[in-house]
Amino acid sequence: MSRQSRFIAAAVVVSCAILSPALLRAEDVIEKAGVGVGVTAGNMWFLPIKAISVTMGVLSSGLSYVVTGGNADLTKQIWQDTTQGPYVITPDLARTAVGQRPELLENK
Repeated sequence: MSRQSRFIAAAVVVSCAILSPALLRAEDVIEKAGVGVGVTAGNMWFLPIKAISVTMGVLSSGLSYVVTGGNADLTKQIWQDTTQGPYVITPDLARTAVGQRPELLENK
């Protein structure tokens, strides 16, 4: 066996050893599709509502600054409460909000 063919054989063995755990991991296609549909549908509602919330927060914090005679602490608190994220629902955020299902964790 030549040196080049031994190198190729070793590369194949190493790549199979590295890639085999990823190939053996079973993932539920229906669950992934459901998560994708749910996140998309959730973002259809969440994004416009978040945009309205941020806009109203910015306007009300500016108004509070004027009405309270320059109370920067109140203005900053309103600003932070209304403009902090998340801005988009992600699958990880949805799983955190709903909670992890133990039966899905056993297979991974």
